[in-house]
Amino acid sequence: MKVQLYNLKELSLYKFVVILAKHNGDWIFCRKKGSDTWEFPGGHIDGHEKPIDAAKRELREETGAEEFSIKPVFDYSVADGDSFSSGMVFYADVSKLGKLPDFEMEKIAFFKEVPQKLTYPEIVPILVEHFNKLKLTGKI
Repeated sequence: MKVQLYNLKELSLYKFVVILAKHNGDWIFCRKKGSDTWEFPGGHIDGHEKPIDAAKRELREETGAEEFSIKPVFDYSVADGDSFSSGMVFYADVSKLGKLPDFEMEKIAFFKEVPQKLTYPEIVPILVEHFNKLKLTGKI
């Protein structure tokens, strides 16, 4: 599996959004029903949606976020054998959480650091490391 990072809007076709979300300074991770691994909120962009609209929808559906600021930060792609997908990464600062909707997520949890048991262990650490570098250099 090869993960590549790009400047924001460097790619022209997006299939996924990933939201690096924080609440009170802690990362928000989600766990799907029947799973024991953690992931950031995110998912497919519906055919009619812009990436920002998909990111807002996914954040609400997967965390119960009611009030938040959100912005795009960079693009990414994942190639694995014959498959290739690309997406846009967002950062969200969630100020108010409500009840978790009864969709695909069982629960959310808050972490100071990225948890060990990840759904996408080959992808998440790379995205977080790049986000932290951009933040340190003042690019976001």
